[in-house]
Amino acid sequence: MTPKLLALLGALGLALPATAWAQSSADTDGDGVLTLTEVQAANPEVDPETFVRMDANGDAVLDSEEVAAAQEAGLLPASDG
Repeated sequence: MTPKLLALLGALGLALPATAWAQSSADTDGDGVLTLTEVQAANPEVDPETFVRMDANGDAVLDSEEVAAAQEAGLLPASDG
């Protein structure tokens, strides 16, 4: 395998659990991103300040990359499926 292919597979491996989490019951409207309300419904301990820290691009939702980073940082639980 080439280094580029390995890097791509590694990135996909990190994104898949986050995508699964975002597409789980936490994503109640099914749009593929998580709002503060959706995150708090699944994880009531997440306060608005923590959500802002997880929202790297400041668009008020968490995409799969932000969810993966939050999981890696221990701010969100790992996906269970």
